[in-house]
Amino acid sequence: MAEKLAITIGRQFGSGGREIGKRVGEILGFRVYDKELLLMAAEKNGINADYLRRVDEKATNSLLYTLALGSSLYGARNFGVDVPINDQLFITQTEIMKNAVEEESCVFIGRCADYVLRNHPARISVFIYADKEARIHRVCEQHGVDRDEAINMINKTDKSRVNYYNFYTGRKWGKFDNYHLSLDSSLLGIEGCARMIADVAKIYLSETPEQKQI
Repeated sequence: MAEKLAITIGRQFGSGGREIGKRVGEILGFRVYDKELLLMAAEKNGINADYLRRVDEKATNSLLYTLALGSSLYGARNFGVDVPINDQLFITQTEIMKNAVEEESCVFIGRCADYVLRNHPARISVFIYADKEARIHRVCEQHGVDRDEAINMINKTDKSRVNYYNFYTGRKWGKFDNYHLSLDSSLLGIEGCARMIADVAKIYLSETPEQKQI
């Protein structure tokens, strides 16, 4: 049976990455995972979803915990370690993503999906960025804020995503060689980016295993 395809979308705040990911799912008929992951993790862990929203895509603040545990996050729960809620969420979302793509082809938005699924045999990882002015305009429109507040939201959210990604992956967020494809949504637009990603997926799925190894 052919491997299920995982498309992962990393994104700058205000770049339209979420909308692009959802549109890719519509074009290809793939299930899209975004905030759904948080709700599924809350249900699986028996934790209030509103509480998890406050720590979503935020790294743990415990330096002592990090130094003591090192990279053994995944085995921590099996050894009675008191795992911080941020890490419980990351671990559970990781398990959900890996299980989901075993069942069907999916689009995953954010949450270090490119790293979590780095060993999945059929994966296309994408990073969406945009011109700063385009991002400011989008945030003003979508959130009903003025320019200064939009800039503050962009800086704060991107900083949070940088810390989260770098903490859990040991990689640099947005660095081009962590991704297969980086697209400027201020150049191509939401629809243009979505169609390009979908076209790349169709080309990838049409290739033979031998062609993929060239």
